[in-house]
Amino acid sequence: MFYRPQDGHGLPHNPFNAIVAPRPIGWISTRGADGSDNLAPYSFFNAVAYTPPQVMFSSSSAKEDRGDTKDSVANIRETGVFCVNIVEYAMRDAMNLTSGPWPRDEDEFAKAGIDRAACDTIDCPRVAGAPANLECRLSRIVDLEGAHNFLVLGEVTGIHMRDDCLKDGLFDVLAFNPLSRMGYRDYTVIRETFSLARPGE
Repeated sequence: MFYRPQDGHGLPHNPFNAIVAPRPIGWISTRGADGSDNLAPYSFFNAVAYTPPQVMFSSSSAKEDRGDTKDSVANIRETGVFCVNIVEYAMRDAMNLTSGPWPRDEDEFAKAGIDRAACDTIDCPRVAGAPANLECRLSRIVDLEGAHNFLVLGEVTGIHMRDDCLKDGLFDVLAFNPLSRMGYRDYTVIRETFSLARPGE
């Protein structure tokens, strides 16, 4: 099968998200200029550079009470900071609950029963029990083609790692089983890893 996206695919659901999978989930926490906290998952997320460490996520829809975007991007526009919280399998239901189209004054931490902690380098909450948290300062927001598509790039200014996720000096993903997004309503979890040496190493 071949199709041009502008012509449509003719399938019951869009296959694009299922083709680019699995995708890590950036559970983005922000604080608005008014002091209100927000927490929402984004599966268009990844690390993009080592030195300095940088990450990206993109938002591709809007809410009526936020104009051209959603709470996360709106808050980042106001404050210039955000935190990426790594999602473990055990927190899948809480993560999913925070994905709802809640009003801008709804506190997703409270709604999902998630403990929050203060970040060290930025004025922003983080998920207290997450395996890792990446505190970020906004580098830029890029308008992408299409309505409501925004790419957010940030520099990591502080990193928290849960002690039980460190093993022999390495951050051990099998200690918490990262959750990843597939297509449609499907997710997957990492429970097995293997190593490959690059040529020349």
